[in-house]
This record gives sequence, structure tokens and C-alpha cells, in this order.
Amino acid sequence: ELSVRRPCRCGKSRQMLTGARLISLRCLSCGAARALPARLPSPACSAFARRSPNTYLTGRSSDRSLVKMASETAAAKAAAAQANDEGPTIFDKIISGDIPANIIYQDEYALAFRDINPQAPVHFLVIPKHRNGLTRLCKATESNKEQLGHLMLVASKVAIAEGLEPGYRVVVNDGPQGCQSVYHLHLHVLGGKQLGWPPC
Repeated sequence: ELSVRRPCRCGKSRQMLTGARLISLRCLSCGAARALPARLPSPACSAFARRSPNTYLTGRSSDRSLVKMASETAAAKAAAAQANDEGPTIFDKIISGDIPANIIYQDEYALAFRDINPQAPVHFLVIPKHRNGLTRLCKATESNKEQLGHLMLVASKVAIAEGLEPGYRVVVNDGPQGCQSVYHLHLHVLGGKQLGWPPC
């Protein structure tokens, strides 16, 4: 069983998770039990963070990263199940102006805008204005070579404009196992700090 530290009325702090569905905490000292919240606190509250359906962890930043990873994975799987090669995506709506975005670059073929959930001090996306079948990188064909090259050039141009000359990372998530959540090819550009390796 996974142990966590939470204060108990008996004055001891070491408690452990119990139950088949891990829905309660039991103090190792006095045996007192209490239910876990049905809805977990926001990330601002460090009481608990859900790691998986069968595990809870304390709300340290490393644990919150695991929570985020789980939620992103779930979102990617849901997006894959609903992916439509022809229908408009949220990125199409940003291109058309129906959804606002913090756009930092655009030309005839590409658009770059800041990620609404940045994972680095600088985090922006580069997307093609016309998908041309590029819902995923794995669907690229010979006919997409120029378009793909242009996206990389835009990523470099904007990265330099954003002060990322010391280095940055370009990421393309592809498919559910690649954690792709929008089926409109896009490049993530992240920088502004020392990045680690491996990334996952």
C-alpha cells in the first residue's frame, strides 16, 4: 500500500491508503479512517492529487505532473476517438478568428500563437493554415514536403524573435500514444529555460 503523510487528530502524521478502490485514509497510529474527497482539490491546494484510478499521491509538484500527464493522455485518447479528417478543428476556428488566440506570427501558409497552457517560459504552436490532409504527421506524403519545411522555418523564425537563440525544443505529438489532442498538425516550440533529456 502507498503511504502518504497527512496530519491526524492523534498528532501523528503517517497514514496509509486502504480499501479496494483506495477511497479512505487510515492512520497507522490510532487506526482512525477518513474518506478521500470525491472531487480532488485544485492544484493550488496541496492536499491530494490523483495519479491514477487506483493511486493517490500528495500534492507535490512532481505528483501534479503525473496528474497532468494522466489527464493529457485521457484527452488524447478521447480526441483520437472523435478525430474527423474533414471537420473543422479548434485550430481552424483560431485561423478564421472565431476563437481568440495570442497570435505572434502569421503568413499566407502558417500561423503561430502562444499555448494557453504553457509548459515552458516560452511555448507557442505553429500550425498550417490549410491542413491538406495533415491531421497527423504520419499522414504526410511527398506532396506535403514544402508545407512541412515551411512550418519548420516559421518555428525557427519565431523562436529567434522570442529570444530562444540559446536553444529550444520542437515537438510534434502524433496519435493517441503521442498524446496528440488536436487532429490538425501542429508544432510545439518550447524554450526559455534549460530543458532536460530524455523528455519523458
